Amino acid sequence: MQDMYGTGSMFGITGLIVNIIIVLIVVALVIALLNRSNYVSGGNEQITRMEKDLEDVKKTVEEIKNKLDEI
Repeated sequence: MQDMYGTGSMFGITGLIVNIIIVLIVVALVIALLNRSNYVSGGNEQITRMEKDLEDVKKTVEEIKNKLDEI
């Protein structure tokens, strides 16, 4: 069977191009999903920020407790 490029196969040049496009789409999806789940180097920064916020909350609670004790 001839395709439109005359290579003698339906999966000649067009099949190669379609396969490359499919592989690129799959790679892009995997990278997007990994970035969304913070698998790539984002987890440590987020944990550090959460620890800092927790320390700030502890200080605030301690200050409120001290002010209530004064009253």
